[in-house]
Amino acid sequence: MMTQVSPRRIIIDTDPGQDDAVAILLALASPELQVDAITTVAGNVPLSQTTKNACALLELAGREEVPVYAGAARPLHKAPISAEHVHGETGMGGANLPEPRLRARAIDAATHLVDVLRKEPAGSITLVCLGPMTNLAHALTHAPDIAPKIARLVAMGGAQREGGNITPTAEFNFFVDPHAAKIVMAAGIPTTLLPLDVTHRAIATPRRLAPIAGLKTPVGDMVVRMLGAEDRFEKMKYGWEGGALHDPLTIGWLLWPDLFSGRECNVEIEVEAPLCLGQSVVDLWKVTDRPSNALWIDHVDSDAFYTRLTERLARLT
Repeated sequence: MMTQVSPRRIIIDTDPGQDDAVAILLALASPELQVDAITTVAGNVPLSQTTKNACALLELAGREEVPVYAGAARPLHKAPISAEHVHGETGMGGANLPEPRLRARAIDAATHLVDVLRKEPAGSITLVCLGPMTNLAHALTHAPDIAPKIARLVAMGGAQREGGNITPTAEFNFFVDPHAAKIVMAAGIPTTLLPLDVTHRAIATPRRLAPIAGLKTPVGDMVVRMLGAEDRFEKMKYGWEGGALHDPLTIGWLLWPDLFSGRECNVEIEVEAPLCLGQSVVDLWKVTDRPSNALWIDHVDSDAFYTRLTERLARLT
């Protein structure tokens, strides 16, 4: 007799963002995952817009029962920056979603994280961070006892061999709030990082998007419109056939770890050197005695990932 495996419970911390939106939809379409909540943070666009985007996505997917908690409106110690030049004024360029009726709960994101992690048994909740880590850093600062309760943190962030995408050395999420990333990476939480080193391998080429367009569903149409809008920036910047699919790889790693590979190593975040602010300093070859604190993913079977992504999106009709 087969034993039924309970779905993995996750909380998605996010700043939607077109690629955040695809990650959220992939999670909602996957029975292996139970999305307990979505927490929002300022990043790609300001907090009020990221929160509105999260609510609109839940309505699109017919999942209004998933609660949304708004979080930090600015980084811990530096001025906020955003990325409308990449994602459009709303952060969801190409989505054309209506104004949502769903609203965020009254409690803030960091408080919700602390309350849930203290209440649930250790190892019950996996956190998926798709934006700056400000909410989790606030939670850990006020309640360091929650760190051992987290089953795993899976985050899109960092860059090493690819260089930065917002400065020559820094990836956007870590640059927006480097002090938060430093706090989180020092907290002793089992962590998987999906940096630009792997997301730049998952390009949304016309060939890979064609099957999603072929679904002829509202979700499929929206995903193609969003990725088509986002790719204009990366086509001009990198000369690629399309844009990179960054954040959905976090959910992909949770669902299909067989498609990915990487190595355990030490990752530190630079917060003092102006030219390198937000840089992820990755000890790939263990040239220091600093202990490993992350699984650094640097390879994905991109074609297989897009095939499985398409199959899951087809479930959201």
